[in-house]
Formats: sequence, C-alpha cells, structure tokens
Amino acid sequence: MEFFDKSVAVRLKTHLDKYLVADADQATVRQSLSAAGTRRARWLIEHVDSNSHVIRLKSCYGKYLTASHTPFFLGMTGKKVFQTLPENAKDLSIEWQPVRDGFQVKLKTSGGTYLRANGATLPWRNSVTHDTSFTNNWILFDVEAVDIPEDEELNDYLSMVSSFSSVSDEISGLELGSPVSIHSVSFSPRSPMLSMKKLLKSNGSD
Repeated sequence: MEFFDKSVAVRLKTHLDKYLVADADQATVRQSLSAAGTRRARWLIEHVDSNSHVIRLKSCYGKYLTASHTPFFLGMTGKKVFQTLPENAKDLSIEWQPVRDGFQVKLKTSGGTYLRANGATLPWRNSVTHDTSFTNNWILFDVEAVDIPEDEELNDYLSMVSSFSSVSDEISGLELGSPVSIHSVSFSPRSPMLSMKKLLKSNGSD
C-alpha cells in the first residue's frame, strides 16, 4: 500500500510503457502513450475506511475503475474494465487490492483476478481487462505519483463526496463550510481532506 499511501493521485504505467487512461466517452479504459500527460491518465486515490488493504481509483470524469462481469470476448476468460459510478458505495467491483512485486504493483479484484494490460495485435492491442490468466508482466504496473493543483484537488474531493446517493443524502442541505459536511463521509482521500481544512480555515478568517 506504500505506493498509494502518500499520494493523492497516480499514473499507472504498463509493461508496454503506456499509461492506463480513462477514455473521453467516460466509460471505457485503455492504454495510451499520447495521453500520458493529460488528466485522463491520472487516477485519484480513495482509501476505504472499512478495509485498509484496498483502494478505489477515480478517473478525471468522476468515475471509478471497475472490474465488470462482461467478457472481453465470448469464450475468453478476460473481463472488461470500465469507468462506472455504482449506486452502492460498498460495491466491491470498484475496490482494488495493491500487491507489491518488487518496485511494481499488481491490482487485485475482490474476485481474485488482476488488472491486465494486454499486448499483441488488434483487438487486444491497448485493451485493459481483468483475468486470472496472464503473462506475469502484463499485470505489473509502475506507479507514478502526480501532483494536483490545490483548487483542482478541492473540486475532485467535492465530486467524490457527492458520487454516491447515500453520501449525497447526508450532505444534502448543508453549507460548504459546515464541519458536518466534511466529517459525515465515511470514505475519503487523505490529502484532499487537509486541503479542505485549509480552505475552510482561510474562509473563516474573512
């Protein structure tokens, strides 16, 4: 977990020297080199209070990296990976367990499969799936910490806390400056919380 404990957001580099990116359709996930320097290659880390061994990864579109049950191809073992926004905050399909392998990391689903960056020719080229069958280096990722400007970090945090209906109900009708609107959420990235507190402190001094 040390790869993710000290970072607000990361980029995940595959064995093909490409990056895991969220497509602009806000649904698909793939590998890309050309999008490496964009927000689409950046994943916001969300820690899960009920399970310190797993994390959630959120795209720049406010969607979670999700291990689906949809086969990539009929008859093949690999399943598709999407960006989604589940209604249930406890949905296990959006939780990933980082497993260290030397200086790299594997991302394991609750079902025991691993995030896999596929190689070879089309239609596998640049695709991302999760599977129990793989060439080992296909499931290894380099983790690169990414800095987020403070104002953008705040917006990402506010987007995160309003993602699920259960959380939205808790903060409904509360003002932005209300301490309850901050502490009522049960899952939150750590560094964005600090930035939120700084902002509220500065607002209170006006």
